[in-house]
Amino acid sequence: MPAMFTRSLALPSRTFFLFGPRGTGKTTWLRATLPAAKRFDLVVDRELLRLLRGPEQFRQEVEALPRGSWVVVDEVQRLPSLLNEVQDLIARHGNRYRFALTGSSARKLRRSPANLLPGRAINRAFFPLTAEELRFVVSTDDVLRFGCLPAVRTERSAAGKIDLLEAYVANYLAQEVRVEAAVKGLEPFSRFLEVAALANGQVANVAGIARDAAVARQTVLGYFEALVDTLLGVWLPAWKPRAKIKEVGHPKFFFFDPGVARALAGRTREPLDAEERGRLLETLVLHELRARIEIGACGGRLAYWRTPSGSEVDFLWSRGGTTVAIEAKASRRWRPLDGRAMRSLAASSGIARCIGVYLGDIVLRDGPIVVLPFLEFTRQLAAGKVLCR
Repeated sequence: MPAMFTRSLALPSRTFFLFGPRGTGKTTWLRATLPAAKRFDLVVDRELLRLLRGPEQFRQEVEALPRGSWVVVDEVQRLPSLLNEVQDLIARHGNRYRFALTGSSARKLRRSPANLLPGRAINRAFFPLTAEELRFVVSTDDVLRFGCLPAVRTERSAAGKIDLLEAYVANYLAQEVRVEAAVKGLEPFSRFLEVAALANGQVANVAGIARDAAVARQTVLGYFEALVDTLLGVWLPAWKPRAKIKEVGHPKFFFFDPGVARALAGRTREPLDAEERGRLLETLVLHELRARIEIGACGGRLAYWRTPSGSEVDFLWSRGGTTVAIEAKASRRWRPLDGRAMRSLAASSGIARCIGVYLGDIVLRDGPIVVLPFLEFTRQLAAGKVLCR
């Protein structure tokens, strides 16, 4: 049985939605955090069918619970109408019962007449394991190659990790996501996933991806929408400061986990090469930033900055009047050239802090840039020294 990692998310005190990709450990966390909760597991077909045939049973079983009970509904998007029962129970009984409602897709909830409990539930997000949750004891190369899904990190052998990632892609992404997104053909969707994975972390060239995947441009846009809705990918928008220089405005697309991106690209059995290492490090840093924004409740927005001439800063975190610039370099040596774009942007746009992340072992200073080894960056991020100051 997989080891239970100590997750950093704190249990809310009231009813909440918990959204996150399949396989990130939502169910395991809730079982450990709320061991006495009443559970309705909609992933199990017999439970789904039972409640479809008699939705009143949900209300009756909840109302039989003592005051203060927690109720967990796993993968609630499989039966969105159940949310009407949840709202009715809250309306009639107040805080007598609290609900934890997990989901791996916002697509069905948004596209159905689902009751998202306005004013009655809050949202929380769940992610693959962070460096903090791995106790900062991790091989960066291994994480870049295989990612941070809990089952993968529990597996000791490379062969076992490869098997798990390939099964995740074959059994979940290419099948369940295709069905949920109402994709008619498996072959074109599979081609798209491979091409999109090869373009992970780059400015999305939708026309080029459509050509390489041999599908229509509008179809590609729909496929990307399905990946975002099922929480398997995220768009990183371009940042546009009030500067005189022209910036690139197209977003980048990132998969949620470097190991999953490599599996989709068919590269799990290959060693890391120099080109993909850089994109994968950016994917990993983005994962750490997104998780910290959620876990640390610091808010803010993430973007990237790039000019037509090719000057680029990987990440800009902004909140209010504060902006932090972060550049990730998949090299064991930091060169002055690596920070040139960030120094230029800082001089013209009032950046509060500039941070370089690299694969070396020593903390450095490069003008206004503090350069941190990846694991030291994650330690400072977890300690609130990067964001939320």
